[in-house]
Amino acid sequence: MKNIKIKILLGAVVLLGFANFFVWVEVFGLGGGELEVVFFDVGQGDSIFIETPEGHQVLVDAGPSGGIILEKLAGEMPFWDRTIDWIVLTHPDYDHLRGFLDVLDRYEVKNILWTGVSKETKTFERWMEKIEQEKSQGANVFIAKRGQVIKTGDALFYVFHPFENLEGVSGEKGSNGTSIVMKLVFGENSFLFLGDIGKKEEASLLVRSDSAVSLSAQVLKVAHHGSKSSRDEGFFEVIAPEIAVISVGRDNSYGHPSLEVLQDLEKFGINILRTDEKGDIKITASGSGLFIK
Repeated sequence: MKNIKIKILLGAVVLLGFANFFVWVEVFGLGGGELEVVFFDVGQGDSIFIETPEGHQVLVDAGPSGGIILEKLAGEMPFWDRTIDWIVLTHPDYDHLRGFLDVLDRYEVKNILWTGVSKETKTFERWMEKIEQEKSQGANVFIAKRGQVIKTGDALFYVFHPFENLEGVSGEKGSNGTSIVMKLVFGENSFLFLGDIGKKEEASLLVRSDSAVSLSAQVLKVAHHGSKSSRDEGFFEVIAPEIAVISVGRDNSYGHPSLEVLQDLEKFGINILRTDEKGDIKITASGSGLFIK
């Protein structure tokens, strides 16, 4: 009887040990070794959350609503995690910028990348105030320029656009064309984020492509919510993505995405994923394969 009790006790200890192991894997991300890219459904706007296997977190744009982006982040980050390694503002339009005001209130941000392009709006004024506050608290602030490389663990971000430093340039007549364009590379997997650039900028990217780091990517975040003004003929053919993600609001008044863009993507056999149809789109990269959730 005594031996039976000892065996039961040992079995319980072993089971508890396994249970603790799985808890630690969940909390600290010790298993998997995968990178996650989540295209948040934020309505008519953009927001992309990236987490590396090492736990580095990057937020590219934050959509038009503070409440929505905080809810989305809470769904991806542990409740006790109040630090984001990088935030990237592709350009200072409301549908990309507004959510950052609340993100900066809630989270400690270590690094900020943006273009320095200005706008005369209350939202932009608050952004500048928060930038100065973050700098005073030790955050690093960088002005985006072609050739920059950001390394987060085994993931690399290559900045392709803007071509030069735009700090202090006015965006009153439109800032879409000043958007940061970045390529994320993780092993053999790649993502290209276009912000809201137009067909002029798409054409310029093709002309000024760098043989060292090609523009081609497996996953393409389609520019400007699929607007036809951001459609350069042949651009999709050169990028040759397997998947095209369109961040767009349901029943939006702009008619996004345009039929022309959808037809172009279909012509090249590209799998189209839209946030207005799918909600949040999560793509997991293993370094060799991609998995859509």
